[in-house]
Amino acid sequence: MNKDLSFHCLQNQMRAGDLSAQSVLQGCLDRIQAHNSSLNALIHLDAEDAMQQAVQIDQAIQRGDNLENKPLLGIPVAIKDNIAQLDQPMTCASKMLRQFISPYDATVTRALREAGAVLVGRANLDEFAMGSSTETSFHGVSRNPWDKDRIPGGSSGGSAAAVSAAFCLGALGSDTGGSIRQPASYCGCVGLKPSYGRVSRFGLTAFASSLDQIGPLTLKVEDAARMLGVIAGHDPKDSTSVKAPSEDYVSGLGHDIKGMKIGLPSEYFVEGLDPEVRGAIDGAIKTLENLGALICPISLPHTEFAIATYYVICTAEASANLARFDGIRYGHREEGKDPLELYNRTRGSGFGEEVKRRILLGTYVLSSGYYDAYYLRAQKVRTLIRQDFERAFEKVDLMLTPTVPSTAFKLGEKASDPLQMYLTDIFTISANLVGNCGISIPCGFSENPRLPIGLQLMGRPFEEQKLLQVAYAYEQATQWKMEPPL
Repeated sequence: MNKDLSFHCLQNQMRAGDLSAQSVLQGCLDRIQAHNSSLNALIHLDAEDAMQQAVQIDQAIQRGDNLENKPLLGIPVAIKDNIAQLDQPMTCASKMLRQFISPYDATVTRALREAGAVLVGRANLDEFAMGSSTETSFHGVSRNPWDKDRIPGGSSGGSAAAVSAAFCLGALGSDTGGSIRQPASYCGCVGLKPSYGRVSRFGLTAFASSLDQIGPLTLKVEDAARMLGVIAGHDPKDSTSVKAPSEDYVSGLGHDIKGMKIGLPSEYFVEGLDPEVRGAIDGAIKTLENLGALICPISLPHTEFAIATYYVICTAEASANLARFDGIRYGHREEGKDPLELYNRTRGSGFGEEVKRRILLGTYVLSSGYYDAYYLRAQKVRTLIRQDFERAFEKVDLMLTPTVPSTAFKLGEKASDPLQMYLTDIFTISANLVGNCGISIPCGFSENPRLPIGLQLMGRPFEEQKLLQVAYAYEQATQWKMEPPL
């Protein structure tokens, strides 16, 4: 495996004839063969189809075709298994869809193909993206490449683990409350949540429609910028897609960040934050100060209500979105003597415990007599949280926080305590409630055991360019650009 796994370096070698797309892919396939059985990061691999894609790319290079509009040429990419990919399984890691084959490409999947990416496999996730550890998957748990006794995070844990282990060089995940950034922190890679509406959700199996967003996971910030440039843009097939043109996110990288104001929300630096995480974040703050950034204390006073607000809204939307899985039109089906028994048996056996928990909670908060007390009130608090961010962004360009309060925990450690599991997303959910962009980048390691620590940056909606500029400046000034752990 080539030591420099950046897209730019590999593509230069491919175009120069020093590497082939087939050899790059084979390097990934060899690592998958050696380690995926223990990590369970990819739950479906079509190596023959992937190699055929690579062969076609090599032939195009040899013919001298104009490939300048192929920013992901020859780059192996995995797709989270809740994002549609033509003629490939899309199980959402659920028994409910265990035999479902997608009849179409999601908009983002098609964009990757057109950009020259090699689609290498389907990544594991928490069932229907509902979880923070990838322990709720019907296909079994995924494991962290840095310590196989620990979780990779969730719900995009398979995507993060696959990138970290170099099973692929980029992956798509979805982020509803931190499901890209949190596993990126745990697995030591870069995870970018674009602004709500920046990237089309057409072809993404909906969990919470006002919160979901698709984004990339990569080993380097520049590669995340390249992937975002490919998948961003307005899509008439998605009614939430904003009519904002995609930008050249790579062009802003390398610019000076001197004078840029970075806010530290006091509510994110509280008791319960692991001392090693706090130390790594403090070190990152000093690095950014040395680069000329101005660090500014700020307050987001309604942060304490974010978890409760998020879990009322996301479960309500999940209850509505998952009503379509009824055993009638497609997917898992259990027969019954009447429609009610068919529904009960199908949904009772087809969904896992965490999905059922969220459907029940969401149905409750939407029910007559409780709607105003829970769902409507949560929406009002969501507005207050958004107003906190708007006021703070009048003073600063970006915000800096830990991505998660601790390093990756052990498998099973929080599985029996849903509240403790939910609290792992405490620093990431606000960006989804508000619609901001956010990124997690590596900023250090714990000592014993040696596990990655992530730094989160959050920006105003549709200011990904600025977010990536600061993330890249920090990355280039540090030594956390890591090689695969395995």
